[in-house]
Amino acid sequence: MHVNPNFARLPGSYLFAEIARRVKEYAAKNPNADLIKLGIGYVTLPLAPAVVAAMKTAADEMLAPETFRGYGPDYGYDFLIDAIRAHDYQARGVSIAQDEVFVSDGAKSDTSAIQELFSQDARIAVTDPVYPVYVDSNAIAGRLGDFVGGRWNRLVYLPCNAENGFVPAPPAEPVDVIYLCYPNNPTGTTLTVEQLKPFVEYARKNGAVIIYDAAYKAFITSDVPHSIYEVEGAREVAVECCSFSKTAGFTGTRCAYTVIPHEVTGLDAQGRRVELNALWKRRMGTKFNGVSYPIQRAAAAVFSPEGQAQCGEAVRYYLRNARLIRDELTAAGYTVFGGVDAPYVWLKTPVESWAFFDTLLDRAHVVGTPGTGFGPSGEGYFRLTAFNTYEKTAEALTRIQAL
Repeated sequence: MHVNPNFARLPGSYLFAEIARRVKEYAAKNPNADLIKLGIGYVTLPLAPAVVAAMKTAADEMLAPETFRGYGPDYGYDFLIDAIRAHDYQARGVSIAQDEVFVSDGAKSDTSAIQELFSQDARIAVTDPVYPVYVDSNAIAGRLGDFVGGRWNRLVYLPCNAENGFVPAPPAEPVDVIYLCYPNNPTGTTLTVEQLKPFVEYARKNGAVIIYDAAYKAFITSDVPHSIYEVEGAREVAVECCSFSKTAGFTGTRCAYTVIPHEVTGLDAQGRRVELNALWKRRMGTKFNGVSYPIQRAAAAVFSPEGQAQCGEAVRYYLRNARLIRDELTAAGYTVFGGVDAPYVWLKTPVESWAFFDTLLDRAHVVGTPGTGFGPSGEGYFRLTAFNTYEKTAEALTRIQAL
């Protein structure tokens, strides 16, 4: 038996696994260090009371034969799908059919698995810096070639940096798939409808597909789109992945959804148009048995009036942390971006990004994420998250300012 050779092409370990390894090693050598973690997007506030109440009620239903549920629908219960359609789309003037929504256990799962629908020779483009899952999943599938000089030689990079105002240009060459994430992870920046239009136009003209990660849309405070489908023509070319992880604290509870309109198609080996919706249905039916009933009831409660109010309060709490990070780092002389429509703040570093990571860890006992881990254009930048408590966040900034 031979193993998948593409694993050997991956550079080192997964970014956040490497950070965890370094932090664990440092903590073992420095057991008295009071570490404050602003690195991984690990939420700290508990689930909303309305969410927990719905989960408890659903769990109690599993006690009685008449309300017990075993295998659920592969693609999600109607009560959750209809709540998603009404609150996340119809309320914004976007029409999504019931069978275009697929409930899953995480946006990470979906954004990494969606590549299974692409041909082996599909050309991939990503904004740079980028959430590593988009890149690593395609590298494992063998689409990105070799990792040479810090770059994959078959991957098309679309730089996002201070020089272009964090507004990437569409690919200058033919590609089949474009990954976009807005509000952006890691930079915390957003794009307007007008700035997204060129990507939709490119995809329509070139027969490409956009994978749009909208996991952080609940944090939007500006006049920017919450969904790619707010851009005219996007239904023809875009798949949208969303999550309850940061919106409602479901990082450990696990629930998300992906939208695939029937209009989004690709070509089969005979050159015939095939709906990605149908392919994803087949993939889900083969590899996934659905999210549990109590968790889907809990997710539906996020859209109740009580759930909206309680989850909105948590989002505002994290945005307050983000504002604090922005203000305090700016006062300390750093150049910062993001943190307005997203729970991430992206800052320029005075040294190489891994060296900055080591400095913060060793001298301030603060954990962040080096920008270079998100791609070549991330070098010289650093990401801090707003997901710790306000008190811990304030203490971390005091330590950073003292450096």
